[in-house]
Amino acid sequence: MNKKEIISNTVEFVKSTLKDAEGGHDWFHILRVWNNAKQIAKNENVDIFIVELGALLHDIADSKFHKGDETIGPKVAREFLENENVPDEVIIHIENIISNISYKGGNFKQKFNSPELEVLQDADRLDAIGAVGIARCFNYGGFKNRPLYNPKITPNLTMSKEEYKKSKAPTINHFYEKLLLLKDKMNTKTGQRIAADRHNYMETFLQQFYNEWDGNS
Repeated sequence: MNKKEIISNTVEFVKSTLKDAEGGHDWFHILRVWNNAKQIAKNENVDIFIVELGALLHDIADSKFHKGDETIGPKVAREFLENENVPDEVIIHIENIISNISYKGGNFKQKFNSPELEVLQDADRLDAIGAVGIARCFNYGGFKNRPLYNPKITPNLTMSKEEYKKSKAPTINHFYEKLLLLKDKMNTKTGQRIAADRHNYMETFLQQFYNEWDGNS
């Protein structure tokens, strides 16, 4: 098994598959998560091959864009990896990573864990916060035609997984229902350090947003 060749083939597969994806879940999102993962992995005892494959394939078929079907991502990844003759134990690990990496609301309990998944969760969550996270949040809100903000609709922090997936709340609510919670959910010291800076940036943004909304800035 030539791991470098498999990674290279995976890159080309992901670029092709996601060429028309929504801007917050496109190839460039994958690239940022891949880079984050490699940076975090330097300080962790992990299988870097699994980390890289997991980063590249984690959003290959996001359920948000496939009518909520959470089985399609692992299925697409398995079909590709089998064609690359990747060992089945690695494929199973990648399937578990794809099924458990995403934040699905505060009441979701993941059913699998590994050091590689912890690295990849941090890498993916870092791309959901900070300046890029803000841009992605509003891009997706626009994609779903959600209002920017409605003071009468308050954030819901007790949503079930299904309620979270079906929410049509204003985009600003997503900061409180997910983005501002991620700093304290980081698994690694590297993730925690980077998340702290990005979290502070979001808090500054929100204060400026409210000042402008109220005509105070």
